[in-house]
Amino acid sequence: MRRHASVEPSPGLRYDGSVKVRIRHQRREVELSGVRTVRELLDRLQLNPETVLVVRGTELLTRDARVADEDEIEIRPVVSGG
Repeated sequence: MRRHASVEPSPGLRYDGSVKVRIRHQRREVELSGVRTVRELLDRLQLNPETVLVVRGTELLTRDARVADEDEIEIRPVVSGG
């Protein structure tokens, strides 16, 4: 995953086989262990699933999609217009 200059990793976190998560609209990066589904990931981050998209590589993930250790996930805000 490419890092943008404006995205800073959270201090004190090490990469140890956890799921690496970049939260684009909050400009932060975290690593979570023990997460198995997108739903669990969003619950742990206290994010409303109706307001974000969860992407692994080029794949848009549903709430029941499984995530594996060492996955790199990006969370993007839902943008709509009319």
